[in-house]
Amino acid sequence: MTNRAELNINNSTIFIVDGNLTNLEKAKQALPKTYEVFLIESGDQMLKLIEGKKPDLIILEIELPGLSGFELIKFLKANQGTSSIPVIFLSGRSDLDSLKTGLDLGCADFLLKPIQPKLFLKTIELQLTLVAQGKLVESQAKLLENNQEALACFENDFDNLIEQKSRQVKAQHRAVLDTVSKLVDYRNLAGPEGKQRDHRGLAVMIKALKERGLYQEQIKDWDLEVLLQSARLHDVGKLAISGGLLAKPGKLTSSEYEKIKQHPTLGVKLLTHMEGLAFDHALLKYAKIFAETHQERWDGSGYPSGLAGEAIPLPGRLMAINVVYHALTTDRPYKKALSHDQAVKVIIEGQGSHFDPVLVEVFAQVADQFRQISSPLTI
Repeated sequence: MTNRAELNINNSTIFIVDGNLTNLEKAKQALPKTYEVFLIESGDQMLKLIEGKKPDLIILEIELPGLSGFELIKFLKANQGTSSIPVIFLSGRSDLDSLKTGLDLGCADFLLKPIQPKLFLKTIELQLTLVAQGKLVESQAKLLENNQEALACFENDFDNLIEQKSRQVKAQHRAVLDTVSKLVDYRNLAGPEGKQRDHRGLAVMIKALKERGLYQEQIKDWDLEVLLQSARLHDVGKLAISGGLLAKPGKLTSSEYEKIKQHPTLGVKLLTHMEGLAFDHALLKYAKIFAETHQERWDGSGYPSGLAGEAIPLPGRLMAINVVYHALTTDRPYKKALSHDQAVKVIIEGQGSHFDPVLVEVFAQVADQFRQISSPLTI
């Protein structure tokens, strides 16, 4: 697995742009001293500085003296020299319109004030890892291009060399995707163990479908190894949802619930952005299906698209059962975990309304294997 030293994120350059000096200092204090951090109090200052110093990452307040954060990101994305620099909005705004506007303009992430140091640091590390990954892939591509004549001398071994390079790049991509999935676990209050249980529950269900000869036409073309790995990214859209909202101990208001309901659509946007960075397209293809459809319901009452019946892709219908089972059997800030038997009863009662009736019948037959995967988590 690619580590931080190999990707060399410790020497990264970061611009933090905020009109409030206190906010600038708090942001800087949350970051390691190994980063080269520039504290900038206005958009005009940033534009002057960026002419001579290109950062690896920009952390940008929306409301600034002079040019706003939205105006600045439009400028950055419109210029070839700065369009690839990832921008994270750090703002006191929590409205959905601001979040959508930021994502539409090309921001890489959206964090709310006040800063939560651990989440802030992990988000920065993830973006810098993606930047370093892109640089590494680009340098390898240039190396291959610049050495075509030398490679001609080893024509017999050329295919082996290309295959080896391809494996290395794929391994590096998987390492970055693993980092993303761990950040999702952290944001989703589940931890790596929680996502491992989702992964193994899907494997149990797919094996049972194969043994019973169900949905064979859909399953036969699946690359199961890649599909099961991609399942870890089904909640990636929650990276764009306020951590405080996800951890709220009380009942959500209607407007708060509407924000939560945006995470499937936001997840697809983030995964599509990663596809543009030349990541593993097969893995991301499955991940987008999981992200977009795991909250749909058999009777059409789910979200974001209100799909019904077999219009919901089979991976989404499978994930729906796994998501609900693990949500029910896991302690959260807002509720206590149910027992295994109670969770199974809830899922069976959802047959034909929330869940695919065929899948519920299979789940009921293999439910004991879900119990054996692990005991309920406490978070």
